[in-house]
Amino acid sequence: MNKFQIIIIAMCFCFTMQKSWGQERELSASDSVKLKQKISKDKPKEGGDRNVMLNAASNTGPRDVNIGLPPSVGGITILENDLPAVYYFWPELPNRTWRPSVSLERTGLLKMDELATSMGDLGFAVNSYTQTGTKDFQFKGKVSGSHYGWIQGDVNVSGPISKNGWSYSAGAFLNYDPDTYDLKSVRNADETKIFRAGITKYFKDNKGKITAAYKYANSYSVTNYALFRYKEGGEAKELDGFTFGKGSFVVNDGKYRFKDLMTGEYYTADIDGNEATTESHNIDIFGNYQLNNGWDFQYSTRYHSAKTSLLYQIPLSITESVDASAGYTYANTGDAYTGNVATQLAMNSPNIPTKTLMGRFSLNKTIKNHELQLGVLEQYYHVDDYHSNRSFFYQTVEDQPSKLISPNTDEFGFFGYNTGGEFYRGSENKLSFFGTDNWKVNDKFNLSYGVHIRYHHINGDFAREAVNTSTIMNEEQTASFDEGWLQLGGKINANYNLTKNFGLIGNFLYTEENGRLNDFSTSFVPNLKSRKSPLGAFGVFWNTPFLSLVSQATYLYKNNYLQRFNFVNPVNSSESQNGSVNYDIQTIGWTTDLVLTPFKGFRLHYLITLQDPVYKKFNFSAFGDDYNYSDNNVLQISKTLMEIDPSYTFGNWRIWASFRYFSRQYASLTNVLYFKARWENFGGVNYKLNDHVDLGATVVNFLNQRGAKGTINGSELITDPSQYYGQLLTSSYIRPFTVQASVSVHF
Repeated sequence: MNKFQIIIIAMCFCFTMQKSWGQERELSASDSVKLKQKISKDKPKEGGDRNVMLNAASNTGPRDVNIGLPPSVGGITILENDLPAVYYFWPELPNRTWRPSVSLERTGLLKMDELATSMGDLGFAVNSYTQTGTKDFQFKGKVSGSHYGWIQGDVNVSGPISKNGWSYSAGAFLNYDPDTYDLKSVRNADETKIFRAGITKYFKDNKGKITAAYKYANSYSVTNYALFRYKEGGEAKELDGFTFGKGSFVVNDGKYRFKDLMTGEYYTADIDGNEATTESHNIDIFGNYQLNNGWDFQYSTRYHSAKTSLLYQIPLSITESVDASAGYTYANTGDAYTGNVATQLAMNSPNIPTKTLMGRFSLNKTIKNHELQLGVLEQYYHVDDYHSNRSFFYQTVEDQPSKLISPNTDEFGFFGYNTGGEFYRGSENKLSFFGTDNWKVNDKFNLSYGVHIRYHHINGDFAREAVNTSTIMNEEQTASFDEGWLQLGGKINANYNLTKNFGLIGNFLYTEENGRLNDFSTSFVPNLKSRKSPLGAFGVFWNTPFLSLVSQATYLYKNNYLQRFNFVNPVNSSESQNGSVNYDIQTIGWTTDLVLTPFKGFRLHYLITLQDPVYKKFNFSAFGDDYNYSDNNVLQISKTLMEIDPSYTFGNWRIWASFRYFSRQYASLTNVLYFKARWENFGGVNYKLNDHVDLGATVVNFLNQRGAKGTINGSELITDPSQYYGQLLTSSYIRPFTVQASVSVHF
């Protein structure tokens, strides 16, 4: 049976099945988030219990949820009003237009199977809903800050306009965050302003409502790295004068020189300007209407336009103990320099315009013991002349490093302009049909199933030849592409009660994808074969008045995974090469998740995941040599994960903590370098002053853990770890000890 026959059968199945009301609870073995049993009658299911907003690496967005695959550059998928906050995370990262806010009516975690059927994508998603107009006046405000100088103001007001069902909502979110390190060239590491305004009409006889909402966002951010000496056993030893999270490895003048791929003109980008800022406009129209035949028609539409500028520097390698014969001088003084030298890659994508038009429409109805949802999803995206201008430079190796000039740089200290630069332009269109049925078969057996059918089309232009210093993009240097695919997604979940409180659960979900516009950012046609992701799981559940437990084993496989690397020549660390690799990933895991409530006020959540994510079919060539990383462990993914979350509530007080354990994480593709096991921890106290005022205090990393995480830049090809023992390296890190406080007002 071919794919088209399968799709025809699936469409018939989709439009004839009926939906049930019921309860389910499921957890895949690679999940690090516990999922609730609730099925919302009007919205996709959302998991509770886990605070996905607790991010140990950043204060600007939710944490990435582990599913046994490499962390996405864009982080966890973020939805607002059932549509993606941004169509694709690059070049406009989701946290440039979305932040947790009191202007969101509610926020939850969308489960993997619901994302597969509603969006056709793999993973978890944060799903949020804009605050609509209210029939009564409401005020919500929150002020937050930290002892490092972070301050955030967040306010929303809503209320009636007239007696015939019209109401309004308006909000403002202002974030000024210097982060935990000092930047000499800019005051804040993150500045984000989001303003919202909306108007809502309530229909008569509680038939539903419609909301038109506008959002303006302006967001700027800078990325930092940790500098340390790597020790045998995966230890990252701090340097004197450079504390993790407090030292800055961003060049102290914050200025980078580039050659524009589109015009050939040289220019200077400054992190204190607009070269790292995204500005966006968003118009949403959404709501629901109860039809006379009992169907609930739900709809959400969006027009989103943005201009994005990205500015990054990425450490490539460090050469130690350079003497005077190398000819390095300080760029700002001209004085001779001896010591350690860091090679850096600078990247700038200036004012990239993108436009998105999306709409999601569904019909929902309960028929006997079925709950039915049928829907259509349309997503159109266009980007004009995306290009990544690149250059290389040297800097000193210290806190607040200085730029260096050498014999192989120009007078400004830069070289290798646009070597490995990127270019593409074009459009994507996704048209999807989806349907789900939640069926309460009987008192013991619940069955949930759904299908997502998508046609995905991309077309545009990309660089005909490899981009280099002499390249100026014009029509003669571009080639066109035009591709389309029919893709399937779906789920089947079942749970069967063997006794009143004990039973079996089984889950299967499946997604497909092929390619995206950004796959054409380099000069060769990427592998666009179908990327299939089947996930199967089987386990047990047990519920008592004091204990709720799920234990489940999971198998996940994803083929044709596409990733780009900046390979550094293991023989000559000053030589780098941009490359793309297709490979597969396999994850086998087992998870046990429990919630314990032994006495009033106390609650303990415990999660343990054992998994074995490995690469498959990972073969490539670089610098004239062939490499095979098949069966190597996946980068940045621990084999053992634990989460321990105790809390105690008494009177108006709540005391809580969250501990996360990550076993060894591999930092090089060859698996010879790794970071030792670590803990991430949070703790806090909340106090309800009265019905209108809440106080909160949170401590990030209250155990004052130190350590690096992520990957070690430039180590992708090394096979002898001893050459790195005692060497200076860079990577990302967890936030240092930070005290945060907030005051919330609502009436």
